[in-house]
Amino acid sequence: MRNLIHFVHTSIDGRIQGPNGEFDWPEMGPELSAYSLEMNDALDTLVFGRRVWEMMAAYWPTADQVSDDAHSRAYAPRWRATDKVVVSRTLERVDVERTTLIRDDVLAEIAALKERPGKDIVLMGGAALAGSLAAAGLIDEVRVCVHPVVLGGPHQLLASGGRLAFDFVGTRVFDGRVVESTYRAR
Repeated sequence: MRNLIHFVHTSIDGRIQGPNGEFDWPEMGPELSAYSLEMNDALDTLVFGRRVWEMMAAYWPTADQVSDDAHSRAYAPRWRATDKVVVSRTLERVDVERTTLIRDDVLAEIAALKERPGKDIVLMGGAALAGSLAAAGLIDEVRVCVHPVVLGGPHQLLASGGRLAFDFVGTRVFDGRVVESTYRAR
């Protein structure tokens, strides 16, 4: 069975976006960027909740054509070449190549996705989605990149609505400022 990994950037106060939905605070230094590219090579499917999808779909399809940022130029072609799954009850369609929309039976659809042959699956956004998948025992690993910023705001790291237990796997430091901690589901 494929692993479902929840990969998330957070502030030191455990928030995944600013109070007004901002996601302009993660710093992609060269080490974190290289890790992101390495991680993308070990997966073949990305999963997104609606809000994160809308942000990603507005940028990554053409990021390498409109940005001078080295990470954007390197990651955009990989993003386009990767299968993507969007979980949303409100979207009617997704208009990006290699993208599938799941509107109903989310837990069953994600469980079926894990059963298919392939590489790892990475959930890159959606605290409520991550919480429901974790509560259903579908998330195998959580990788949390903590950035040295305090955001405030309502959006916490993993909104499960209940207690979940994980085992600590390890820690890495990127660019002398971002700490990634990895946890395996019990």
